[in-house]
Amino acid sequence: MLLERAANTAPQLLNLSKVIRRQVDHMACLLDDLLDAARISSGKITLHLEPLAVAATLDQALETVLPRIGERAQELKLELPPRELGVRGDRVRLVQVLANLIGNASKYTADGGRIALAVGREGEDILVAVSDNGSGIAPDVLPHIFDLFTQGPRSLARSEGGLGVGLNVVRNLVAMHGGSIAADSAGIGQGSCFVLRLPACDPPAPPAPAPVPAAPVSAGRRVLVVEDNRDACDTLKIFLDMAGHEVATAHDGPAGLAALLAGGVEVVVCDIGLPGMDGLEVVRRLRASGMAPQPLAIGLSGYGQAEDHARAVAAGFDHYLVKPVDPNALLALVAASV
Repeated sequence: MLLERAANTAPQLLNLSKVIRRQVDHMACLLDDLLDAARISSGKITLHLEPLAVAATLDQALETVLPRIGERAQELKLELPPRELGVRGDRVRLVQVLANLIGNASKYTADGGRIALAVGREGEDILVAVSDNGSGIAPDVLPHIFDLFTQGPRSLARSEGGLGVGLNVVRNLVAMHGGSIAADSAGIGQGSCFVLRLPACDPPAPPAPAPVPAAPVSAGRRVLVVEDNRDACDTLKIFLDMAGHEVATAHDGPAGLAALLAGGVEVVVCDIGLPGMDGLEVVRRLRASGMAPQPLAIGLSGYGQAEDHARAVAAGFDHYLVKPVDPNALLALVAASV
């Protein structure tokens, strides 16, 4: 990201930056799958159920996989019913399920291949079918395709193959929603089809028109980054510097709190796990100090469960970002601070 934003970056470095970003994203997905499998097996995943519009949920999933489909010049066909359909589910988890299925279809389909998504209703169920004309599934693998550590053919996806965890996570998340998922394939080289079945409900009411956003704040902010990992801290500082902000750093809790109480900080970007005093305690003491004005506090953590977010908000953080942090999301929060 830093290489791509720097002026006069050589084309070779830009290409290298894109390769690095793709590989980092891939590693993050593998780690997420492993963590989710562990959380599911230990009963630590809680669903936040609400009525969801199927089309909007599918759109969110497509946002994450369309760039890869475009890179591979694959044809995507989408069939939606004329009227909106609804399911009761956890938005984040259903987007994860759909993105995994569509991503797999792309992964195991050759460049220029075809992927089809079809949504419909059958009785009291909503059906989402994801099919492709890719490498297919061998008859001996098909009955075990949702088992942990089962992998499909490696010929097409050798460079970005998974661990055989994603589909197991998908099956378990779908089951937690009261649904089911089935896979079918005529064999190697014959493509595959995954059919997701979820209980139907009335779709949610259309959202109210969004207010016209205020003009973005373009002035640089005075930012303090509190992060004990020196490489991560330096990278965040460089990134914020390049965006026009004035950035100071601290590498432990007590130093971060002292810098905050000295005044002048408009935004603090604070890691939760810090030596000497964790980020939660730093912000608690900052909020209890009574100093005014108080800076905007953005928490950073490797833990993304609802209870982790709730603890950060209770301590006084305004926002909570899960590592690896999306640089554009961080920039947007810093720029919007007033």
